[in-house]
Amino acid sequence: MRRLIYALAFVLISVVANGQAKYVFYFIGDGMGVNQVNGTEMYLAEKQGRIGTESLLFTQFPVASMATTFSATNSVTDSSAAGTALATGHKTYNGAIGLDDQKNKITTVAEQAKKAGKKVGVTTSVSVDHATPAAFYAHQPDRNMYYEIATDLPKANFDFYAGAGFLKPATTADKKEAPSIYPIIEEAGYTIARGVNDFKAKAPKAGKMVLIQEEGASTASLPYAIDSKAGDLTLTQITESAIDFLSKDAKKGFFLMVEGGQIDWACHGNDAATTFREVQDMDNAIKVAYEFYKKHPKETLIVVTADHETGGIALGTGRYELNLKALQYQKNSIDVLSAKMGQLRKAKDNKVAWEDMKALLADEMGFWKELPISWEQEKLLRDEFEHSFVKNAVVFEESMYSKSEPLAARAKEVMSQIARVSWGHGGHSGGYVPVYAIGKGAELFQGKMDNTDIPKRIAKAANY
Repeated sequence: MRRLIYALAFVLISVVANGQAKYVFYFIGDGMGVNQVNGTEMYLAEKQGRIGTESLLFTQFPVASMATTFSATNSVTDSSAAGTALATGHKTYNGAIGLDDQKNKITTVAEQAKKAGKKVGVTTSVSVDHATPAAFYAHQPDRNMYYEIATDLPKANFDFYAGAGFLKPATTADKKEAPSIYPIIEEAGYTIARGVNDFKAKAPKAGKMVLIQEEGASTASLPYAIDSKAGDLTLTQITESAIDFLSKDAKKGFFLMVEGGQIDWACHGNDAATTFREVQDMDNAIKVAYEFYKKHPKETLIVVTADHETGGIALGTGRYELNLKALQYQKNSIDVLSAKMGQLRKAKDNKVAWEDMKALLADEMGFWKELPISWEQEKLLRDEFEHSFVKNAVVFEESMYSKSEPLAARAKEVMSQIARVSWGHGGHSGGYVPVYAIGKGAELFQGKMDNTDIPKRIAKAANY
């Protein structure tokens, strides 16, 4: 009998020692293909004055692989089908949130974690009801049903949500007025915190939490990293806050999904400098998780991947050279440059001189000052200036998530020319996305896989 007890004890100790990942971090860089990662690392090296790469933290993880991303209906996925695949392990049609291609509800890995007794967090740098975060807690036939998606948030009963805000807090998909989502969320037992300081004040007494930006800030997204100012909510702060909150009384551990959502937005806009800064920004958030991992190395799994590639970015324009270091002179995103052009237009009462605009472009983009401009490039800028600012024939240029002054768009094109970066388009592409892993169960992520394999392997590593 005593031998049997010893044998059972040994088995129990072995299971504990070799068992599941207690803490799971799942990072998703929206739109982050292989070249977005490689380009960021080469840009960082060129800034240091050398050719090569300056490694991001997550690219140094011991497991590095790649995944396919096609949806059930197309070789090129959208974010909702890809998000659903990454959340549930099932392919679905473009536009679906948490439903299969027959519109049946499917369980997400986050829901599995919650059922297994884990604390669960879903966070993003864009709106909480956007496609990727929504795919982890909501079940709706169309990603644009933002209000309906938000009403699924309290139903999932996860412990922590964070992002910019909610896109349609009181308007249904058929454009009808509806009760505000905020009191609905609060009545379900959630505390809503606006900004990090509010979070710190409310978190000790909160059972469940929703962290969004301060009143008056955008509900669509956090500021781009390249535009961020002191006091702005950041993805790093969101990750820190999530870990602090989910660690409270987490006897069985937690599952946390973190989306770097604006890599995709910058790529839709073909804005290379902003794109690479967004990849760095997600890496900074991963560093927070890595510090947690170092304290719990035998119990923590970190997985980093993407839902798809955006923009068809190519590191080169046909000539055998790159000049990525030029991107360091771009001070802000093209969205902010466009806004500053609008402010200049207003300040000059629609009588902006070319010298005024040259000064703005020199300050914001480094043109003429740090970066030589060819005759053809200056002509491109000057012709657009004449059209938009002299003739006032302004037609704003649109990408998926922004509108910009046409001259700002031309400035972006000139910067890409100087940096030798080319873009195929402003949408998604069907290329491989990278997969990185470290920690408990990381070996499961070796070898080429499909995006549907990733949540299944997470569930296996964590024994959901």
